[in-house]
Amino acid sequence: MTVRRPEPEPPDRSRPAVSRQQPGRAPGVWFGVDVGSVRVGVARSDPRGVLAVPVATLRRDLRLGADLDELSALLTEHDAVGVVVGLPQTLAGRAGAAVHEARAYGQALAARIAPRPVVYVDERLTTVLAQRNLTSSGVRGRAKRSVVDQAAAVEILQSFLDGSTQQHPE
Repeated sequence: MTVRRPEPEPPDRSRPAVSRQQPGRAPGVWFGVDVGSVRVGVARSDPRGVLAVPVATLRRDLRLGADLDELSALLTEHDAVGVVVGLPQTLAGRAGAAVHEARAYGQALAARIAPRPVVYVDERLTTVLAQRNLTSSGVRGRAKRSVVDQAAAVEILQSFLDGSTQQHPE
């Protein structure tokens, strides 16, 4: 007796194929930035744009912009294709002084790294999440303070890579 297997159904061409790559996102290494008033956390992705890893914590230099120069050098060193800057909106989704500061930082960075894009994303609670993750990993005190900005930058970049954050226009 021959058992007849049903023929597989042809693929449904009416739905687009699922891709991790976001429309308009250039493939390659992306950087994530968590802008603070004292420090800037920096993270980068792998070349395939799948995984975010911590890179550095830069000391803000409001007078000379040395932090922007350091960040520009890191972008060149890693052949970055773009930068994601977190916008620390309020829980109600409003833009406070910190959002304006992050946008100003992104604009100053964009002037240095053109034609690479600078993308802004909602980063509500990333620092809180980063602190919780570090605490649960046993990182405490000064050690936590020195890496929390990097960990927040990782959260910002990873959510962008995963396509789970809302992008904001410049």
